[in-house]
Amino acid sequence: MNMVPRKWPRHWLKVGACAAALVMSAHAGAAETVKIGFIDLLSGPFALTGQSSLNQLREVVAQVNAKAGPNEPRFEVVDFDNKGTPQESLNALKAATDRGIRYVTQGGGSGVALALVDALNKLAERDPERATVYLNYAAMDPQLTNERCSFWHFRFYPSSEMKMEALTTYLQGRKDVKRVYLLNQDYTHGRQVSKAAKEYLARKRPDIEIVGDDFVPIAQTRDFAPYVAKIAAAKADTVITSNWGSDLTLLFKSSRDYGLNINYFTLNANNPGTPAQIGPWGDGKIGVVWNWVHNAPTPELEKIYVDYKKKTGEDFVFAAHWNSVHMLREAMRKAQSTDAKKVALALEGMTYKSPMGEVRMRKTDHQLEAPLYLGIWAKQGSKGVKYDAEKTGYGFRSEVAWDNYISAQPTSCQMKRPS
Repeated sequence: MNMVPRKWPRHWLKVGACAAALVMSAHAGAAETVKIGFIDLLSGPFALTGQSSLNQLREVVAQVNAKAGPNEPRFEVVDFDNKGTPQESLNALKAATDRGIRYVTQGGGSGVALALVDALNKLAERDPERATVYLNYAAMDPQLTNERCSFWHFRFYPSSEMKMEALTTYLQGRKDVKRVYLLNQDYTHGRQVSKAAKEYLARKRPDIEIVGDDFVPIAQTRDFAPYVAKIAAAKADTVITSNWGSDLTLLFKSSRDYGLNINYFTLNANNPGTPAQIGPWGDGKIGVVWNWVHNAPTPELEKIYVDYKKKTGEDFVFAAHWNSVHMLREAMRKAQSTDAKKVALALEGMTYKSPMGEVRMRKTDHQLEAPLYLGIWAKQGSKGVKYDAEKTGYGFRSEVAWDNYISAQPTSCQMKRPS
C-alpha cells in the first residue's frame, strides 16, 4: 500500500464522458488509501461513547468513499485505544505516525487534546515530512483555539465558551431561571465551563444567583446522591453541567431517584447511553447544547440518522464527523494532494455547505464556525419530536437554532505556520 502523499493528476478533477473516465482510470493506477487514526476511549467507563463515535466515523467514511471519483483517495479508519489518558494517547499517536498515518481524530477529553497538540507541534518541527493533521471532533477547551492553537489542529466542534455563549443568550429570555447550580468534572474543560457560565451570566443575567459551584473527580463518583442533596438544599431551579459519560448518567439517576424537579442544561445529554437514563422524569427539563439535534429541520442529516438507526439500532449523534471528513475530502481536492501541509493550508479558511447550513473553518485559529442547537427532552409525538432517542419514547426537540455569529468568540491565537 502506497502511504506516500502524492500530487493528484490533473485529469482526476476533470469531468468527461464515461469512456474517457475509464481510459484515464486505467492509466492512473489504483486509488490511494489515506488512513485516519482514531485515538480515543475504547475501554473503561466511557468506552460506550468512544465506540459509538468510532462506528459513526466509519459510517461517514463509507459514505464519502462511495461517492469518491474513480481515482480519488479512499479513507480508512484505524482505531487506537488511548484509555482516556494523555500518555496512552501519545503512545497511540507515535504508533499511528510510525505507520505513515498523517491524519488523526480525537474528541474524548481536552487534556488528551492538549497533549496531542503539543506532540504534533514538536513532530512537525523535528520531522516536517511526518507532519500530521489533527481533526478534533469534540474536545472543547478554549485554549485549543486561543493561546495553545496550532496550525496542525482543526476543531470541528464548538468550544465550551461558544456553547455557554449560546446557552446564556437563551437564558436571557428564561425569567423563571433565578438560582443556578454549577456542577462540572474536575479537569480543564469542566473548569472552563464554570468560569464561562459565571462570566456570561453576570453580563447577560446579573439577577441570576449562582448558588453552587462544585467539581467532581472525573469517572470516580458512583453515587451522586450527596451532590443532588446539596443542589436541593441550595434551592436551585437550574443546574448547568458539562459532565459526560457515567458522570452525567449517574447524576441523572440520583436526581430522578430524589425526585428533583428542576432544569438541567447540559453539553452532553445526547451522548450514547445517556438518553436511556432520562426517561419521563426529564420531560421538558433536560436540555443539551449541541452542534445538531436529530429533530432539527436538516433533511440530509435526517436521512443519515434514519438510515443509520435502521442499520445499527443506534442513534447517529456525532455530526462533527460529517463535517470533518467531507471537508477533508474537499481540502484534498482543492490541494490536489494528500500531503498534510498542503491539505491543512487548503482547509483553513474553507467555507462548506454542510447539512446544518454553511460552515467556515476560521483561518485565524482553526475553529469551525457553524450553527448551534438547543435540544429539549420531550415525548415522541409531541410538537417537534418526530424521532425518539435510544428507544425511550422521548427525544430532543430543536428548541433553538443559533446562527454562527451568536456563539462566535474572539481569539488570542498567534498561530505559527510552517514556511
